[in-house]
Amino acid sequence: MKPRIVIALGANALAKWSERLHAALPEADIVTRESGRTTVDEHATPADYALVWRPDPSFFAEQTRLKAIFNLGAGIDALATMPGFPRSVPLIRLEDAGMARPMAQYALAVVLRHACRFDEYARCQADHRWAPRRPHAPGELEVGVLGLGAIGRVVAETIAGQGLRVRGYARTPGDVPGIRAFAGGAELPAFLTGLHVLINALPLTPDTTGILRREHLERLADGAHVVNLARGAHLNNDDLIALLDAGKLGGATLDVFTTEPLPPDHPFWSHPRITVTPHVSGVTMLDESVQQVAHKIRSLERGEPVSGVVDWTRGY
Repeated sequence: MKPRIVIALGANALAKWSERLHAALPEADIVTRESGRTTVDEHATPADYALVWRPDPSFFAEQTRLKAIFNLGAGIDALATMPGFPRSVPLIRLEDAGMARPMAQYALAVVLRHACRFDEYARCQADHRWAPRRPHAPGELEVGVLGLGAIGRVVAETIAGQGLRVRGYARTPGDVPGIRAFAGGAELPAFLTGLHVLINALPLTPDTTGILRREHLERLADGAHVVNLARGAHLNNDDLIALLDAGKLGGATLDVFTTEPLPPDHPFWSHPRITVTPHVSGVTMLDESVQQVAHKIRSLERGEPVSGVVDWTRGY
């Protein structure tokens, strides 16, 4: 029997995903459901697999026979807090899917900007001041990457490849060549202490929510730069602004926010030491994502295990 797949996405992405998945998985029966519906369709076609991104809660009231759910993104926080989400059904997240390399390039650009003191020169320009300064040599800077998963590992390796000293932090011990590794809550203070640039690539879980807060950010080197590529809820906004205003931190580059789009009156927009980008550091690559999902559905149909299954005890 052909596997039946339902894709639940917004209108813009729905047609593209449907077309690509039909081509990659021609043996499947694929149906679509546009996001935005709030009522339950009691006559919805039962599916074996669901491909979703921030679906309406009514979706899972319709689909009660699923074998697995594919979340079309790396972060599962929206599903984790959704009432009625069927946690008994395996949830499978995208693993990299082409996002790691662009995110690593984004992070490297920020690190090099800090090393070359471009943020300082921008403030000098605003004041019409000519103030030449020696750039930081690569060996002078300590860069830390919070999270060494599929994305964080590539970020750390890319930056280390430029001759910078890089530390990595993960929930459990692991070995990444060229990266000084730290693991577990007991080693977090040592990881943070003295960092010149801190890059956050952690998954959002109850344990990591608010991890970028005063008690941790104060351990960074004076004038350090904070980069958040993961989730807005990792950051305590008030603590960041207070440490920037006090001169403890030199700057921050933020690509993710608790509320997106960032509200027009948010203080981040006008803060002179904060750079805001509109969640563009890691755009999901459609073709890579489709191929990953198609491969895993075929594996599941053969009764084989797949990677990327969410462990709810860890939160990712």
